[in-house]
Amino acid sequence: MEIDQKLFKRNREWAEKVRKEDPDFFKRLSGQQKPEFLWIGCSDSRVPANQIVALEPGEVFVHRNIANVVVHSDLNCMSVIQYAVEVLEVKHIIVCGHYGCGGVSAALGNQQFGLIDSWLRHIKDVYRLHRNKIDSCKSDKERQNLLCELNVIEQVANVSHTTIVQNAWKKGQELAIHGWVYGIDDGILHDLSVCVNNPYKIEPIFRM
Repeated sequence: MEIDQKLFKRNREWAEKVRKEDPDFFKRLSGQQKPEFLWIGCSDSRVPANQIVALEPGEVFVHRNIANVVVHSDLNCMSVIQYAVEVLEVKHIIVCGHYGCGGVSAALGNQQFGLIDSWLRHIKDVYRLHRNKIDSCKSDKERQNLLCELNVIEQVANVSHTTIVQNAWKKGQELAIHGWVYGIDDGILHDLSVCVNNPYKIEPIFRM
């Protein structure tokens, strides 16, 4: 089945519109990328990183996967973090989850989905660590929202535990990791008040 040619038409219209509004836009963009932010978010199509923070292309370096999970054995994610920190020298790494996340919802259940079950195990581990707190919630929505937040906090910790981040701190590089959650129903970002910007904010066992 061929892809809808309307997408190419829309692309040309978009490019022309951008050139009319800013003739030098693509020239600047092709010159270099120097973003201050690395965004680690969910693959959900309703959570476009640049749009929800109103930043232009080139201003946010983005990595996305199911339920914004950071796993130390995931070479894709680790490579993105290393490139962002060591080459682009971003100043902020944002782990952003979102309420209504399908991955988080699936992790709270016992249904089999196939290959993704192994990925969801990481979120189930977060549930296991906070089972009593999550199970005390009054509704399924509250449980899902809380696990979404706790999952973000856990992934912020995982980012800060990497040698990539800790070596940057050792060199005196300015780098902070933040945890946010996005509300799909209202478009609002929520700061979970989690910010790790030095090795003394992580557990001693993880300090290199």
